[in-house]
Amino acid sequence: MSIFKALFSKKKEETTSATSKEEEKKFDILKYDGMRAQRIGRPDYAEKCYTQALELQQDFETMGYLAQLYVQTNRHEEARKLLLEMSELEPSHLQTRLNLTSVCYALEDYTGTTEAAKQALALQPENTTAYLFLAKAAHRTGDDIMSIAHLTKCIMTDETITEARLLRAEVLLSLAQTEEAQKDIEAVLAIDEQDEAALLLRAFLHLRQGKPAEAEADYRLVIALNPFCEQAYTELGMLLTQQERAEEAIEVLNDAIEQNPSSAAAYRERGRAYMALGNKEQAAQDMKQSLELAPEQAEALNGNFGNQPLVQQTNVLGL
Repeated sequence: MSIFKALFSKKKEETTSATSKEEEKKFDILKYDGMRAQRIGRPDYAEKCYTQALELQQDFETMGYLAQLYVQTNRHEEARKLLLEMSELEPSHLQTRLNLTSVCYALEDYTGTTEAAKQALALQPENTTAYLFLAKAAHRTGDDIMSIAHLTKCIMTDETITEARLLRAEVLLSLAQTEEAQKDIEAVLAIDEQDEAALLLRAFLHLRQGKPAEAEADYRLVIALNPFCEQAYTELGMLLTQQERAEEAIEVLNDAIEQNPSSAAAYRERGRAYMALGNKEQAAQDMKQSLELAPEQAEALNGNFGNQPLVQQTNVLGL
């Protein structure tokens, strides 16, 4: 009996080993097929491959690829769940914490953003990306003083991070700290004199300082550098309308609409310019087109299209 038992056990081990090798081979095929599909823009097939691969083996790298795919396809909630699972598997993996920070921010979960960023800093105390997200989350929740503190720490760690300086300039401008904001803007332009976001912020700063000619020059420079910058066109149009140069404003906004026929802001501002010229019919047409493109503006306009204050935006970074 012992001989037969030994032979049976050996056969069972060989079968188990063969099965294991077959599953390993299948896992590798699915994983690398998923990677190739993701590279060539086939997210549907890539997801199918990754999901089937993970059913065979809980592989950290494959989970990372799948989380990345979820982000690329704007499925941030699914990405967050997977990244949380990954952070439990490998608590000391920095990039997972940073990816989780970014995903939480995209979901407007600022508490989650802050927690993940702090966990990243516990792993790497001088991580500038974590400080940036702490600052963004603080700004979103109205704690601008803490936002400035995080940004200052980020800049002290690496003075070349222009995003931190631009965000700090925006926050400072929102607090009417124009002199301090100007220092950050000029520091960015010293690194890159054609930085679009810095030029837009400088234009806004010039308006705050009562220098409309300088602001106009910055807007026109941005348009020359990037003919598709909607914000530069619309804010220049607003400025020209304010200066009773409505015909020039219309020319600028015509260019904006030609570049981007779906720009609700360009139609809105062109409508203001037509209203300033007394062309109520064309103004109404532009307002209608603007609202069709962006229905959420209806409540803000509230029937006072021609009387809206012409205030330039400060959120250049989209915050």
